[in-house]
Amino acid sequence: MGMLCAVSFNRYGRLYYLDPGELTPQVGDKVLVPTDDGPEVAECVWAAQWVGEDTDGFPKLVGLAGEDDLRRDEALRRRKAEAKVAAKRLIRAHGLPMKVVAVDHVLGSGEGGERTTVYFTAPHRVDFRSLVRDLGATLHCRVELRQLSARDSARVQGGIGSCGRDLCCATFLTDFEPVTIRMAKDQDLPLNPLRISGACGRLMCCLKYEHPLYADSSDYPSPGQRVETPDGLGKVVSRHPPSETVTVRQISGGETKRCSLSDVCGSRRAYDSGTS
Repeated sequence: MGMLCAVSFNRYGRLYYLDPGELTPQVGDKVLVPTDDGPEVAECVWAAQWVGEDTDGFPKLVGLAGEDDLRRDEALRRRKAEAKVAAKRLIRAHGLPMKVVAVDHVLGSGEGGERTTVYFTAPHRVDFRSLVRDLGATLHCRVELRQLSARDSARVQGGIGSCGRDLCCATFLTDFEPVTIRMAKDQDLPLNPLRISGACGRLMCCLKYEHPLYADSSDYPSPGQRVETPDGLGKVVSRHPPSETVTVRQISGGETKRCSLSDVCGSRRAYDSGTS
């Protein structure tokens, strides 16, 4: 058991959980977070509080950001904006099919010197050697270009999913787990790409969240199967394992209603009556 707080480097960006140590940051405070390129300024979005898990593996906050740290962060953001504008202008000049997604910049205080990394997407591999030379001459620093996949692009840019919430990949997901069309079929979802695709154009990551419930649903009647309900004989339209219910259309009147699994499943009904 220990204390944790959550910080974000960008508004509505991914949350990073850290051990506050002796500090007590509040929501909105600017704090210093350890990174590979030295401490960086981030905003506390979740005040330090006790959690019921071991916090030994979490990195610790370096401290609260001071005036010098805030000025350095402002200069860093300004350099990123300048680099993004320059990259877009030179990409148009070179006529390359590239789209700039994000820009990262390291000030020239480390052993590697000042460095700018431009993240982009493209429909195929691009020869950007001349672009790198021109960017380096324009920005007067070492430049790296990295091509991102569709999912990584959505993670970096962020956005709102069809559920109305911030994208999972941009907030809390750390790894992309395999998602298959079989998961959508098992959950009786329409195989319409517009309905089951995320902002990245790939299958939605959230298809995996409830899939184990559907994969282990052998007790449920299949769609189209006739079942006995409290209101008479009906035909199963769909099943809903998270709530342990099924949607049934009555044979006699044609009404559609949702019934609990114990009402339509004989073995389940017998089990429930034996344990009550």
